[in-house]
Amino acid sequence: MTITITAFERSPDGGKGLARDTRVRWALEEAGLPYDVRLVSFRAMKEPAHLALHPFGQIPTYEEDGLVLFETGAIVFHIATHHGALLPAGDHARARAITWLFAALNTMEPPILELVTARIFEGDKPWSKERIPLVEERVRDRMKQLSARLGDADWLDGDFSAGDLMMVSVLLRLRPSGILDEFPVLAAYVARGEARPAYQRAFAAQLAVNAP
Repeated sequence: MTITITAFERSPDGGKGLARDTRVRWALEEAGLPYDVRLVSFRAMKEPAHLALHPFGQIPTYEEDGLVLFETGAIVFHIATHHGALLPAGDHARARAITWLFAALNTMEPPILELVTARIFEGDKPWSKERIPLVEERVRDRMKQLSARLGDADWLDGDFSAGDLMMVSVLLRLRPSGILDEFPVLAAYVARGEARPAYQRAFAAQLAVNAP
């Protein structure tokens, strides 16, 4: 059965690769797996047919041979564990790569999303001038720690893995804020991820949907 994922009919980011379906597209491209995309509108995301796939009315979802998944971490983990290419062979190395996938979602993404929310949705609030610097500082603390851990390595632990795919995807959300550029080690790390042919194909596919 062909893999089918869902994506925004019109992405809020205008095809800049920040919508979460890009992570899934990237993983599928790395694994060399063909897939179909079913585009959904914001209205359709809240209707029963889509809620049966994603109870929170979001994208992406993943369907394959009767299996339905939601949440990008779960989807990328499934692709990595069942279709190869994104996890190393050794048990210990495999476990470390999975740890980095979770670290991207549980440790790095929450303060980054908090900053995005503070800037975009709360920027006009009277307390935003006091709040945003505090959130930025929390993000910078995490970036300092991650930068120190990466050092001069190309990837987080050996070869490129699902952990790197998720971490690069999360860090990309910082580019509009300028904070990513404050950390040259991590900016170069993200650039290496973006340079991968599989990412380029995933990005182009999302951009094509949002082209004028």
